[in-house]
Amino acid sequence: MKRPLLLACATALVAATPLAGQRSQSPDARVAALVRPAAIWAPLRLLASDLLEGRGTARRGGELAVQYIASQFMALGLEPAGDSGTYFQHVPIVALDPSPVLSVTGGAPARDLAYRDDYVAWAERVDTLVQARGELVFVGYGITAPEWQWDDYKGMDLKGKILLMLVNDPGIGNPAIFRGKVLTYYGRWTYKLEEAARRGAAGVLMVHNDSMASYGWATVRNSWTGEQVRLDTPPTSLAFGAWIKEASAADLLRSRGLDLRQLIASAGQRDFRPVPTGIELGATVRSRLERRTADNVLGRLPGRDPTLKDQVVFVSAHWDHFGIVSPVNGDSIMNGAVDNASGVATMLGIADAFVRDPFRPKRSVVFVGMALEESGLLGSAWLAAHPPVPPARIAADLNLDVTNLFGATRDISAVGADQSSLGQLFARAARAEGLRVVVDSMALTRGGFFRADHFSFAKAGVPAMTPGGGNDFIGKPAGWGKEQKDIYNSERYHQPADNLLPWYTVDGSVQQARVLARMAWDVAEATALPTWDPTSEFAAAGRERMKH
Repeated sequence: MKRPLLLACATALVAATPLAGQRSQSPDARVAALVRPAAIWAPLRLLASDLLEGRGTARRGGELAVQYIASQFMALGLEPAGDSGTYFQHVPIVALDPSPVLSVTGGAPARDLAYRDDYVAWAERVDTLVQARGELVFVGYGITAPEWQWDDYKGMDLKGKILLMLVNDPGIGNPAIFRGKVLTYYGRWTYKLEEAARRGAAGVLMVHNDSMASYGWATVRNSWTGEQVRLDTPPTSLAFGAWIKEASAADLLRSRGLDLRQLIASAGQRDFRPVPTGIELGATVRSRLERRTADNVLGRLPGRDPTLKDQVVFVSAHWDHFGIVSPVNGDSIMNGAVDNASGVATMLGIADAFVRDPFRPKRSVVFVGMALEESGLLGSAWLAAHPPVPPARIAADLNLDVTNLFGATRDISAVGADQSSLGQLFARAARAEGLRVVVDSMALTRGGFFRADHFSFAKAGVPAMTPGGGNDFIGKPAGWGKEQKDIYNSERYHQPADNLLPWYTVDGSVQQARVLARMAWDVAEATALPTWDPTSEFAAAGRERMKH
């Protein structure tokens, strides 16, 4: 009987030794150390494969992605945190497959513009047939921003008009106004459509050029043709929205003796006034319409504190991409390896680390596979409006979108770190991982804060951010990182070429996972909730959220 007793004692000692070692580490360091490269590589390989057919929303590949994420949550032992005791939060959507015709009907030689080559367009109303006809009015950047003493509309009545406007905001050409080349929300296409609807416009044409939009026409064409998905919301005055190539817009205006370059220059001045063009456009958008649901996937790791466990920290990443499109160089599957199989895989790697840690933080951590990001952050907007706990009990959203598959770095960046106290936690976590915090000028210029799912939570008053990659790659020459990012943005972003390339590595994703794991632990363990910076444009929403 002594041998089994000795064996039991020895076994207990062996089991206790690692636990004792873990207790000697800081809690955030302990969970960061549990991040495994294989726990990121494995889901990445599947999520980025052709088998998932580009993870299209409400398509077979997307459904496979949703079931796979839920199965991983189940295997990890996370509790269901979706609807009715499931892992799924159903998001009601409307899918429209537009077939638009945009024509010059008056004031200039009558003609049809070439769909996909001159423009792309979609219905802004949920209907199988949407039509509009009106004068084209150039409204500069289409912005009304009292805090910047800026008004492109100058009180002009634009009801029933079709508005031609520039993307980005005036700061792109003048660093002394707005935030210079740091894009504000006023520069986003979502704002442009919202403001045009408030003005009673019938349609919007946004002028595209590569530098102002920060991406090429191929990205626009792939993102805005084929099936479009949206939440089923009440209609506004807007019948349609569209992008038009800069050269095509210039040609259209030239027929009325107007110079687009001169108009763009005048749009950068505070005294700009809308310019009626005398051109009448007609738009018809026929759409195949189908009401469906898409799914956010939620798994909960319960907190240990009896009082704080009802508060949650979200760790999120969107699973959706664009499915199958018209072939480009023989490839029609939009695999979205970097955008955003990488983010989902990294989120699952963090979940794996939290689950394998024998200790639990005070607050609960909810891991989320987000739907409909590529459709305009719709899945996160739905979750922010219908959270599993009251808004005041949401501590933060730590989001992952496009993690670093290029290699290990000496630096790291974040989008939104300057908005709230999360920035201090991010800087501390980065230092603990031996990483230098840098500003990602590309993300700022491209309006990165407004283009990822954390923004839906920020609008709802919840402190939120997304970590980004660095540029100082270990073992690579100076400038290599920027060069690779530029190549990705021009040749692979939102294109079928966003595949899992042979030279990719998860070393950089592991670094980001370790930083975010530290942050998630710190937020979940802290006595106080994260707070907005007093100068943040979201501070007021944060105060309002705490009332509910």
